[in-house]
Amino acid sequence: MPELPEVESVARQLRPRLVNRRITSVWTDPQSRFVDVQAATGARVAGLRRRGKYLLAGLTAAEAPRRELVMHLGMTGAFRFRDGDWTPDAYVRATLTLDDGVLDFRDVRRFGRLTVVPAGDYSTIATLAQMGPEPLGPDFRPTDFHAALRRSRMPVKAQLLSQRPVAGVGNIYADEALWLSGIHPRARRVGPQRAARLWGAIRQVLQAAIEREGTTFRDYQMVNGQSGRNATFLIAYGQQGRPCPRCSTALRKTDVGGRGTTYCPRCQRA
Repeated sequence: MPELPEVESVARQLRPRLVNRRITSVWTDPQSRFVDVQAATGARVAGLRRRGKYLLAGLTAAEAPRRELVMHLGMTGAFRFRDGDWTPDAYVRATLTLDDGVLDFRDVRRFGRLTVVPAGDYSTIATLAQMGPEPLGPDFRPTDFHAALRRSRMPVKAQLLSQRPVAGVGNIYADEALWLSGIHPRARRVGPQRAARLWGAIRQVLQAAIEREGTTFRDYQMVNGQSGRNATFLIAYGQQGRPCPRCSTALRKTDVGGRGTTYCPRCQRA
């Protein structure tokens, strides 16, 4: 599933061609997880921002309250403008016709989500409503992060995946940040010093992945159809059986919170 670096890369490519455009018509696949998307018809896209793993497009229309189009890529979602060598296929689940082009949303596995809500009202999207601070923003502070981790007795990786201590970290970057900070993914006690190390590691791995436009294994593509370049730089995620770069111990794979998790059994301490 695309995480913060992938969604940020998509946002950066969508923004120049979507913001200030008017949505003249909307088509959606009735079998997909879309709610009130037709309400975007006639609105102008006033802005586009990322919040965690979500894209939020501000919508303005004459004599109508401000609304937002909330977009989530799910596992296989991708946006493509209908030009160049892109030809729509049977996996297109939504189409936004703009005043100067056409934007398709393609989603093989149908886990993507498009929803129009009143601006700032995320009460129908629990994960978004309860999301923690942005990891690369000023509100993400080591002391607050430590306090958030202390509120739960769940394993630290499960806490990261919940999106509550910090936004946008998923399976890939949780494994990477936990390895970098030397913390076992099942650890239930993370003191202030280790929380500060993890805070820094999260910021480091996310920023590096953004610079490489995300991680592609199979499905993730940017708006221009290209893949991210971060996969070859991964140290922990998906690297089970390979030697740990710190201590040469073979990395192991386990399950934490129902998610496959790779870690070093020697230098990541619980």
